[in-house]
Amino acid sequence: MREDMKTCSFGVESQYVELAAEVFTLLSDATRIRIILALRGGELAVGELAERVGKSPTTVSQHLAKLRWGKIVATRQEGTRVFYSLIDEHARELVTHAVFQAEHVVDGIPPHHRGPDGSISTTGAAE
Repeated sequence: MREDMKTCSFGVESQYVELAAEVFTLLSDATRIRIILALRGGELAVGELAERVGKSPTTVSQHLAKLRWGKIVATRQEGTRVFYSLIDEHARELVTHAVFQAEHVVDGIPPHHRGPDGSISTTGAAE
């Protein structure tokens, strides 16, 4: 992707298509999406992440291992605690945009398109 033009220069024969499909597969799990959303605010330990996403620490650890494999999260150890943080801004953006899009599909006209009085805004959406 060329930042200056915001256009994709890859063709259908790109060697990266299969790898891109693997990235989408990695991000196609609701728990992993919740983990990424939780980590947007900064690093968290497994127990804190488990609490935020409503899953057991064991389940969260298994998902974090996959996200580590995909180089989406990194770890930092402090004593016996391991902290996780997002290191892939593209994954963060993909997840944010996917959830944002889902809000449009489900809600039709989501709250961020409405003014304070409930009227529909035509000026665009704010994240």
